[in-house]
Amino acid sequence: MDPPYNTQSAFEHYDDNLEHSQWLSMMLPRLQLMRDLLADDGSIWVSLDDNEAHYMKVLGDEVFGRQNFVIDLSWQKRDGPPNDRKIGLIHDHVLVWAKAKDSTSKKTRAEEAFNLMERTEKADAQYKVFDEPDGPDPRGAFRKIDTTANGKGGRFVESLYFGLINPYTGEEVFPRQGTCWRHNKLEMLRLQEDKRLYWGVKGTATTPMRKLFKTEAKAGMSSPSIWSDAGLNQHASSEIEKLFGEKASFETPKPEALLQRILHIATNPGDLVLDSFLGSGTTAAVAHKMGRRWIGIEMGEHAATHCLPRLQKVIDGEPGGISQAVGWQGGGGFRFQRLGAPIFDADGCIHPEVRFATLAAFVWQQETGTAFDPAHATPGTPHLGTNSVFDSYLRLPEERTEPISSETLPEATPEPEPIPRSRTAYYLLFNGILGDKRPASGNVLTSAVLDALLELHAATPHPDAPLVVYGEACRLGDARLALARVTFKHIPYDVKAR
Repeated sequence: MDPPYNTQSAFEHYDDNLEHSQWLSMMLPRLQLMRDLLADDGSIWVSLDDNEAHYMKVLGDEVFGRQNFVIDLSWQKRDGPPNDRKIGLIHDHVLVWAKAKDSTSKKTRAEEAFNLMERTEKADAQYKVFDEPDGPDPRGAFRKIDTTANGKGGRFVESLYFGLINPYTGEEVFPRQGTCWRHNKLEMLRLQEDKRLYWGVKGTATTPMRKLFKTEAKAGMSSPSIWSDAGLNQHASSEIEKLFGEKASFETPKPEALLQRILHIATNPGDLVLDSFLGSGTTAAVAHKMGRRWIGIEMGEHAATHCLPRLQKVIDGEPGGISQAVGWQGGGGFRFQRLGAPIFDADGCIHPEVRFATLAAFVWQQETGTAFDPAHATPGTPHLGTNSVFDSYLRLPEERTEPISSETLPEATPEPEPIPRSRTAYYLLFNGILGDKRPASGNVLTSAVLDALLELHAATPHPDAPLVVYGEACRLGDARLALARVTFKHIPYDVKAR
């Protein structure tokens, strides 16, 4: 998430000049919604500068829980400080939260799922073949790890201070003054027996080093909290200029290299990435090139004037940004959709511009969690369709069964028909869908309206399904509704925004 930085300078495409309290009020519901949308092992990454980053840390801790805060990354965005300040800011903050954390784990679920960075030549260069008195270790290159730990400041552990025999000199050696061994005696003896302690070229070292072989090293590297090699703002501006043939319309677009690193750590191919402040479209462009699914949300016209043409160029195989690094050749596709009228007005009532089809789709999604398909409805009537829920597994028989013979394989049986667990039919009384002179044009569930609905319901493919009816009011008692197997829901109170 790359929200407006609230720097008190109004950008062309963002209201970046909000009062502090307004900015926080704007961010709170967005963070709450993002939290609800996150997968259990998902994470949210928020880029900000010093204007609001520290307030965002407090706000984010309130929404996600302080225990789910992962890290505050420093991304170097400039190659030098600005000349108008004696101490110049050259970095932005990237605040990271996770969705959840298991009570028995020190890490959040997101951290458990994070990917390591690729190993660098510099990291691999630490592994060398060292000379030893009995020749180089046949297990290959290794890195030397200190076997002692600082024992000052109350960290000294008596049981970790003991003598160890140097196998080459026969001398008993102890940890250096002010230190103790990192491992207990049994572990140090095991390392000694397995020749995993390095005593120097001549074997005369008074403090051995532990060998960490290259073959045993992690496949990747942990990422540091300071990123000085993930592109700069000027690189992003150059990328935008190459795409559109003009100077970037955004003051501080993010370079593709920065998004590549974030998506590499936090996601895998096929994962779904959401950016609710799409801006110039960098997140979507990088996610597409890296084989991630993505959703980008933007409220300005630049969604059509900038994001749309940029992503079309990605589909066509544009060679800029990270394209060469990930071998991007083009392909795939996306849908460009405009948000319709809001369901609710400022007073919490159904917005006057909302028509039957819009509210029908909203109610169906709310009730079933699936997209509304008009083909399953009865056109020109309140009937939206019948939702069926099926068992996704076969129940095992209650009685004991004989073991499968090792000599005779059972004959293949056809896949059984799915077993419906429940069915519910949905009806919406809205916008005078019944088209008559009854109360509120048929938007109120009266005895006559119920009779009409039941007659309609009898002709549907599943007349035995109970009914859920949405309407503006109900003039029937509980007993009458129960007899007809009808659950009434009130518009707008039972139409939920989330």
